[in-house]
Amino acid sequence: MKDVIRLPSDLGRAIMLERKARKMKATDIALRAGRARDVLYRLEQGEDVTVSSLMAILGAMGLSIRLERAGMPTLEEVQRRFGSVDEDDDDAAPP
Repeated sequence: MKDVIRLPSDLGRAIMLERKARKMKATDIALRAGRARDVLYRLEQGEDVTVSSLMAILGAMGLSIRLERAGMPTLEEVQRRFGSVDEDDDDAAPP
């Protein structure tokens, strides 16, 4: 998993996709993490959870976090977050 995480919803989506790709059950992860299954679901939805809960869930899944300078988002990241400009939009540049 090499996703660039900029928002809580990005993190939640990445965790959910990883869990499903590895066919891991939410109840098993929650049990290993010592947290309620609801905490994992809230995390996957991009909702607030404590840092200790996040770290426990990541540990239970065999994942870690690496910090690096954010820099500017790529065009692909901006388009994924905000959608692409519609050609009929008044602000779009002419072809």
